[in-house]
Amino acid sequence: MKIVIQRVLSSSVEVDNKVVGKIGRGFLILLGISNDDNKEKIEKVVQKISRLRIFSDENGKTNLSINDVGGEILVVSQFTLYADCRKGNRPSFINAGAPNIAEELYNYFTEYSKKYFNKVEHGIFGADMKVSLVNDGPFTVILEDGNGI
Repeated sequence: MKIVIQRVLSSSVEVDNKVVGKIGRGFLILLGISNDDNKEKIEKVVQKISRLRIFSDENGKTNLSINDVGGEILVVSQFTLYADCRKGNRPSFINAGAPNIAEELYNYFTEYSKKYFNKVEHGIFGADMKVSLVNDGPFTVILEDGNGI
């Protein structure tokens, strides 16, 4: 699994010129699934994300979690996080999860997240999505196997 978390003031995702997910202050989560991922890993990383202290407290220290600030999350599937550009100029996505596995785990991620976050919005798996965001900071965290997961 590879996850890019961007702290945002707002974010939205459109499919076919229709907003399908929209949040205010919180996290835009770009989620890449591999064939090695499973529900146990999803649960572990969702819990980790809910506890990340990357919002500023009254002293300007990054000391507060998303739940401390009443934040929301927008989850967008992003198989291109598994782009391998080591050979040639056209990325290979051989390490990305098979669509049926990735979609099931993406849906599980969004459903399981509802236990930990005030508001959970998401894009549409496999769709051509247009993602908009207003970065806060910017503050970006990358989680992947061996680095936070």
